[in-house]
Amino acid sequence: MNSKIIGSSKFYKHVLFVAIPIMIQTGITNVVGMLDNIMVGQIGTNQMTGVSVVNQLIFVFNLCIFGGVSGAGIFTAQYYGQKDNKGIRDTLRFKLIVGAVVCALAIGLFLLFHEDLIMLFLHEDEVGDVGLTKGFAVAYLFVMLFELFPFAFSQIYASTLRETGETVLPMKAGLVAVFVNLALNYVLIFGKFGMPVMGVKGAALATVISRIVELLIIVIFAHTHTARFAYFSGLFKDFSIPKALVKAIIIKGTPLLLNETLWSAGMAALVQNYSIRGLSVVAALNINSTISNVFNIAFIAMGEAIAIIIGQELGAKKPDVKYDSYRMTFLSVMICIGMGAILFVLAPYFPRIYETEGVVKDMATKFIMISAVFMPVYAYENAAYFTLRSGGKTVITFFFDSVFVWVFSIPLAFVLTHYTTFDPAVCFLLVQFIDFIKVGIGFYLVKKGSWIQDLTKLTP
Repeated sequence: MNSKIIGSSKFYKHVLFVAIPIMIQTGITNVVGMLDNIMVGQIGTNQMTGVSVVNQLIFVFNLCIFGGVSGAGIFTAQYYGQKDNKGIRDTLRFKLIVGAVVCALAIGLFLLFHEDLIMLFLHEDEVGDVGLTKGFAVAYLFVMLFELFPFAFSQIYASTLRETGETVLPMKAGLVAVFVNLALNYVLIFGKFGMPVMGVKGAALATVISRIVELLIIVIFAHTHTARFAYFSGLFKDFSIPKALVKAIIIKGTPLLLNETLWSAGMAALVQNYSIRGLSVVAALNINSTISNVFNIAFIAMGEAIAIIIGQELGAKKPDVKYDSYRMTFLSVMICIGMGAILFVLAPYFPRIYETEGVVKDMATKFIMISAVFMPVYAYENAAYFTLRSGGKTVITFFFDSVFVWVFSIPLAFVLTHYTTFDPAVCFLLVQFIDFIKVGIGFYLVKKGSWIQDLTKLTP
């Protein structure tokens, strides 16, 4: 049994070689995001809540980009396993087209319906002012619109690099970008070094500039080192993509796009349900997600590593691929048991950093403790999702991920928040328990092994 879930030292070196750069980049990004959030939190609850609402909306866009390129990414990893640079180049072109379309649609949607979307999350209570919070949210969103295209295209390039085994370049670009973001946050939010005090607009502008820096670093390096990254050579000379490949990506990728869109919208819907209890709950959830994201880097990075390694192994037809998925899943869960324990201990202290009301701090502490306890559960679900996705089982992952949220989690949250007088933290806890059903489903699907297939044989 141990040989099925515990690998060799050579295997773990390979996994960590892929996962650690992703973990470092994601970790520093989330730490800077946390510092950004704390800085905004220093200027008031209304500002912090307004920014958190907009970030819920931006999160849906970010996941749409992730879903839009993930379908092609499955093929990229398997083409790399077969050393097929033309196939990689074709999948990259597909990603660029999808990214441009998603960005255009998102900008149009935000421009037309921004007030309606923001007001879904704003409900009066004894903490904060709805009118002021809405104003800060709108101001922040209008600047953040300039971030969408740079974010999308940096993710497209970075995802292709990771899927072909190059995780260090995206990490370096991400590190530079987050430090630029951190420095500019300090200067622009508080008006340091002669700059005007910009508040939430400054936070948004810092993010936009950092995304542009990240994109430029990746694109310039990739296109000036085509001997190393041959698939970037001639990328824009002939932008044609084989019809059979387009069809195959659409068939496999559309469920992923729908999944990421509906899942992220589902996460926003959960927050919207909790927000019925007032602005204090939104502020507390924002503090919880900020610190939890820093600790979630372990299973996020392991999920991406699973997608990359399993995808390459499927393309190379490695016979031990199923057990490798078990080993990486086990490693992810074990890491998250430790990370969850540390987060639980820190839960009472982190909310004290914020300049907000005591009721918000107390509620945030409870949310953080609950998130810490369930972190190993999230790790297993994430590993199962990426394992199934790597083999092209995108319809199954659609039902496993987003449909589950909309059928189970959201209805339960709606009933608890609208028809009971339970404390918001109790509602949050009960909704997390639903995930044990998802764990059971994921265990069955991965063990079944129907995801073990070579997708590249479907295309010429």
